[in-house]
Amino acid sequence: MFIANINDNMEKYIQQKTLGGTIEFSGIALHTGKEASVRILPAEPDTGYRFRLSDVPGHPEVEASVHNIRDTLLATSLGFNGVSIKTVEHLLSGLAGCGVDNSLIEVSGQEIPILDGSAAPFVRGVEMVGLVEQDVPKRMMRILGEIEARENGSRAVLEPADRFSVSFTIDFAHPLIGHQEMEFDYSPEAFGSEIAFARTFGFLKDVQGMVDKGLALGGSLENAVVLGDDRVLNPGGLRSPDEFVRHKILDSIGDLSLLGIPIIGAYKGFKAGHRINRLLMQEVLARPEMWDLVLVADHDGQDRYREIDPVDSHPLSITL
Repeated sequence: MFIANINDNMEKYIQQKTLGGTIEFSGIALHTGKEASVRILPAEPDTGYRFRLSDVPGHPEVEASVHNIRDTLLATSLGFNGVSIKTVEHLLSGLAGCGVDNSLIEVSGQEIPILDGSAAPFVRGVEMVGLVEQDVPKRMMRILGEIEARENGSRAVLEPADRFSVSFTIDFAHPLIGHQEMEFDYSPEAFGSEIAFARTFGFLKDVQGMVDKGLALGGSLENAVVLGDDRVLNPGGLRSPDEFVRHKILDSIGDLSLLGIPIIGAYKGFKAGHRINRLLMQEVLARPEMWDLVLVADHDGQDRYREIDPVDSHPLSITL
């Protein structure tokens, strides 16, 4: 997959990483309301993230890829050859946020358990087993020009930058949310402390409508921030005053991981959600002249993007 002339210099590049052990979780699924479980295992280099349905005959697998997105209503769900996995974004955000490149994810229940509604449990699991560096350099997608998706007043864009960052703006007609903005400069440490704890949220007035559509059947104050007309219904309140915009950043990092490759560039979202993120990723793949694939030098263990070598292969020949 990589060109031969980089093999002698692999030690200078940032290497791919996988888990140092297996992480297991079980609990209620947000939308089906049923019990679900997940085992997150190490995987070989260049695997990316792959889901295996352990409770389906033949244990079919679904690659975590933008090509396999099947639904973006209130969550990101994947499917392939007639099988599906619902609500993958928090788990994928936790893995990508921690710097995991390769993992096999075994799912029973066909939906990822919602746990506390954030990525924090997944991050704690990764921290417990640690990461193992693999003997293959990490490719990254370097954004060369602005790529944008717009729809119904929502906007998401990727722009050139010297590292990965996410900025987000939300604007809700609710007294406890209103207009919130945040800029986040990515690092695994910053993700764990600033983003991972932020929970998904919803409005009490919308609950019955979601249930009528077969959604949020497992939702509760244990796994989501629920807002009444003028107050947070959760007994513990918010984890931060801007937990809402932080969760939008969490979701976006999970969605963007479906490109299958880390990004060097700046993501900017305005009232964006899973659907607009999908449209943005489709636009990225449709415009290969706006990005290239690179290997990045590792300076004393720090991911510094000062020395970048393009991979000697045209992007169109790479399946992302």
